Amino acid sequence: DHLRATVLPDLQAAARTRPVRIWSAGCSTGEEVYSIAMCLLGPDAGSAAWLRGGNVKLLATDLAPHVVEATQRGVYAAATAEPVPAAYRKTWMHTRGDEVVMDDAARSLVSARVLNLFAPWPMRRQFDVIFCRNVVIYFDDATQERVWKRFTPLMTPGATLYIGHSERVSGSAVNQLTPAGLTTYRLAP
Repeated sequence: DHLRATVLPDLQAAARTRPVRIWSAGCSTGEEVYSIAMCLLGPDAGSAAWLRGGNVKLLATDLAPHVVEATQRGVYAAATAEPVPAAYRKTWMHTRGDEVVMDDAARSLVSARVLNLFAPWPMRRQFDVIFCRNVVIYFDDATQERVWKRFTPLMTPGATLYIGHSERVSGSAVNQLTPAGLTTYRLAP
């Protein structure tokens, strides 16, 4: 809801003049990144017109190759799609037996890659939005601080970071990220 209501208008404006990049770090099997894609696409094909320039890309990364492969496939059990609002399901998901398959428009926005959050990162561009939800809860405090600190140089001024409900930004990143809600932070412009 926050992405759609607060951040999306800024992303649409930015896409007119520069590339827009969104990263789902710790993407698991891709449900999050495809939810983000559908949010960007909107409830119907007409609302996706702003994306036609190819200036918007979503990166989905995870440590486990098998979940990255699942993200690339974009095929899910039909029950997984039940919470998705009907208009989005109808437009961006196709039923195939007891599965749903993500529409090519959503899949074309997403690049899925294997990435270790503690190894060197190959990214060359900064991100307008980073989702790292329910990932760092598995790390000790010092390791969490290290992850948050690594994100900030990869964020555009004013970028948004979404984290999990049980997580809080800590360490030196606290000085750069301003809370914009319980699980949302903004990088100073």
